[in-house]
Amino acid sequence: MNDLPHTALRGTLHVLWVATLVVPLVSVLREPSATRWLGVLGLLIVAVAYAVALREARLWVLVAATLVSIPLVAPVGPDELSTWAWIGGGAAGFAPLLLSGVWRWMAALGAVVLSGLVGFFVTRDHTTYQMIAAAVGVTIIAMAGLPMWFAGLLAQARAGREAQAELAVSEERLRFARDVHDLLGHRLTVIALKAELAGRLVAADPARSAAEAFEAQRLASSALAEVRDAVHGYRSVDFGEQLTAVRNVLQEAGIRCTVAEVPVHGEGATQLALALREACTNVLRHSHATWCMIDVAQEDGEVRLTVTNDGTDKPSGEGNGIRGMSERLAAVGGRVSAEQSAEVFTLQVVVPA
Repeated sequence: MNDLPHTALRGTLHVLWVATLVVPLVSVLREPSATRWLGVLGLLIVAVAYAVALREARLWVLVAATLVSIPLVAPVGPDELSTWAWIGGGAAGFAPLLLSGVWRWMAALGAVVLSGLVGFFVTRDHTTYQMIAAAVGVTIIAMAGLPMWFAGLLAQARAGREAQAELAVSEERLRFARDVHDLLGHRLTVIALKAELAGRLVAADPARSAAEAFEAQRLASSALAEVRDAVHGYRSVDFGEQLTAVRNVLQEAGIRCTVAEVPVHGEGATQLALALREACTNVLRHSHATWCMIDVAQEDGEVRLTVTNDGTDKPSGEGNGIRGMSERLAAVGGRVSAEQSAEVFTLQVVVPA
């Protein structure tokens, strides 16, 4: 929970909790000094306990603090302000956010009932206490519960996109493995048989042995050519199509994406497409980006791809993806550079035109 949406959501929860303590605080401050500070102490205990419960998921701390605060806060303040009912409303509103299953609603209902019991013993008016607690609790659930639910849906959607990307990569690897197996399986079997036959015929029929050995060599050369063709087809990626796909994926992930491009063809286009795919994966997995700019320019016999995004909250060293990209591009005369300034990360890939 260290990205901006979750930080804002946590801040909203704190604001809502403080808001439920405003009326009790005003109420206890209007009391004579002898009892005023007991009420302030009770409110302080509850406020600290809430912070601990939210950060460390220790609900029992909040429950214990609530029970301790009852004799300190409930008798304090004018009867018409129903001082402790506001704390009960806060407990009823935050219980569903800290629990799961049926327990969340049982705890919320229990907080409302407990507020009514306190109201009965303090002012003989349990109905008002229960109505205030229920109203405050429903308000908190509506203002904080729904955003938390939507945040959970967004997290699930992001995890689903990552799983879909990993599945696509796995399927492509399986397809390539099947292609290589289909190409080499039969050829290698025949080559092995030809080589074995040539070895057996060396003494008895040298001419036929030489013919079988030549045939095995021919089959090996043919298999090598087919494997090279398969690898070339596997590695060839249309750069324009890859740009469109990356832009669509980023936009579907809620990232504003702008693209400036020039036509690129040949081996350079394939290398840039592979680098762009890796850059998109890094943006989705290793940042909390809200925007991404992709720029493609050609000058001085080189094509330069620049991918810039925000949302990088820690220094990014040269990971396996960038290291592998550097090694692959070095083989064709290209180079890779990465730079981070504050929360903005820039990846630049240069290949011969």
